[in-house]
Amino acid sequence: MSTFNQFLRSIEVTLPPQPREFPFSVPAFAQLASLEFHPHVTFFVGENGSGKSTLLEAIAGLAGMPTTGGSNNFTRSAADRERPFGNAIKLVRGVRQPKSAFFLRAESFFNVATEIEATGVASSYGPQGLHEQSHGESFLALALHRFRNHGLYLLDEPEAALSPQRQLAFLAIINQLVDGGSQFIIATHSPILLAFPRSCILHFSEAGIEDVAYEKTEHYALTLDFLSNRERYLARLFKD
Repeated sequence: MSTFNQFLRSIEVTLPPQPREFPFSVPAFAQLASLEFHPHVTFFVGENGSGKSTLLEAIAGLAGMPTTGGSNNFTRSAADRERPFGNAIKLVRGVRQPKSAFFLRAESFFNVATEIEATGVASSYGPQGLHEQSHGESFLALALHRFRNHGLYLLDEPEAALSPQRQLAFLAIINQLVDGGSQFIIATHSPILLAFPRSCILHFSEAGIEDVAYEKTEHYALTLDFLSNRERYLARLFKD
């Protein structure tokens, strides 16, 4: 898939004048003028509070999805009209329109599953009700039965629902959907998910937002070092 034909190519940002209120007070957004997305998978990484979820939510709202989570066919609430960035962000789209779209937040998945069952479309999400399964099982069921080829999928910390084994299973689902022309933007802390090869990783920090290689992420480096030197880490932590 060429960059021209991807669903979301980039965002353009018009910064307000100083002093700046939230979310422009977040250091990662202080000098943000534009941000390009990978045609297949774009990862947002950074510490808690660095702005990943805030930006992902804004993109979901601009793309027509409920900011509390769900598809572009879900009922949008009054909260969806409260854009954290106001009119400062513009989506730059490709020539194609997605055939399917979904914004999935780990923290609001229960509410999304409840709305799915209340609207009588639960059968589209698999043979078993989402509330009749574990968090991880229902998440994978949604991805398997609701995510389709030529779709746009925004995911906020999906690893919160998934064991390491199920994260590997989810990587296979992402790969299949990318082969089918789908595009993902994912905020995550998971070094397993970040390993997906056809992707870019955007690191949110006080210095701004920059592209970073997988091996240079703290998620990879810290996990590898901890597993290689577990006793040293634990001794230091418990001593302190």
